[in-house]
Amino acid sequence: MMSGRMRRLIGMAALAVLLVTTATACSKKEVLPRREGLGVEVGGLTYTVFITRELNPRDVEDRDYIPPTDAGRGFAWFGVFLQVCNSDNGPTRTPTNNLRIVDTQGNTYTPTPLPATAVFAYRPVPLDAKRCLPQQGSAAFNGPTAGSLVVFKLPIAGIENRPLDLEIAPPASGEAPKRQRVELDI
Repeated sequence: MMSGRMRRLIGMAALAVLLVTTATACSKKEVLPRREGLGVEVGGLTYTVFITRELNPRDVEDRDYIPPTDAGRGFAWFGVFLQVCNSDNGPTRTPTNNLRIVDTQGNTYTPTPLPATAVFAYRPVPLDAKRCLPQQGSAAFNGPTAGSLVVFKLPIAGIENRPLDLEIAPPASGEAPKRQRVELDI
C-alpha cells in the first residue's frame, strides 16, 4: 500500500510531465513572425522587409509612392518596402503576389494596385539565380529605402490592433504552401 507522501510525489511527477508535454506541443504549433530587416524564406526566395511607414500625401517624397486617389476619411496609406532575392544557384523563381497584412483581431488587408507608371512598385518578375527585386540600378534599388513598394490602405483605428504582420504566401505552384510572417514596425 502506498503512503500519502508517495501518492503526492507520483501525482506531482504526472502533473510535471503533462505540463512539459503541453508546453512543448504548443511551441511546435506556433510560428512566430520575424522582425523587419530579417529575411524569411518562402517558395525558395528570401523576402526582407526594410521599412514600413505611413505615407504622407503632403510630403514631396511620398507623392511618388501614393496611389492617385485619396485614402478616404479614417484611412491612411501604408508603404511596405521589401526586397526579394533568389540567392540559390538553382532554378529561376517568380516572387509571390500573395501578400497581405494581418492584425491581432484577424482582420486582413490586401495591397492596393499601383499605376503602371509607379517606378517604386513591387512587380513580381522571374528571378534568375543570384538576382533580386528591386533590380540593381532601378529607381527603387537606388531610392532611400532600397526596396520595392507595396501599398496598403489601412483604417486608422485598425492600426491599434498591433502588432501587424505581413503574411507572405508562396505563388501557386507544386510546392507545399508555407506562409511566413514578418512583424511590421508601424
